[in-house]
Amino acid sequence: MISILSAVAAALITVPFIGYIAAFVFAKQVTKNHRRSVHLAMDVSTFLFIVSVHFLIIAIWHKSLFLILLLFMLGIALLVTVIHYKAKGEIIFSKVLKGFWRVNFAFFFFCYIVLTVIGILYRLSWTLAS
Repeated sequence: MISILSAVAAALITVPFIGYIAAFVFAKQVTKNHRRSVHLAMDVSTFLFIVSVHFLIIAIWHKSLFLILLLFMLGIALLVTVIHYKAKGEIIFSKVLKGFWRVNFAFFFFCYIVLTVIGILYRLSWTLAS
């Protein structure tokens, strides 16, 4: 049982799109609302993309840059809070948290795509050079 759970977790971290699609399909069945299902799937899969980016960095450069990723997330939190305050004149914590999490999804989704391409190119160049 534990080996099955670890295999599922490894698959979701390796390919976070699987988690996104699974969350979307489940949410769509429950809510019957496409827009809400997309948002719920984004919220669920953000963590998967963060962890995937971390492990892609380790796989490509053999270094953990987790602290730098946390600093980027802190910067995103600060930016979202300032923008929200400028727009609304007050800070509504739930909206700031939701905005922070959605911006993290966009940032880490982009990083995942870029790092996947870099990893493939790196592996191809390493293979061709051998």
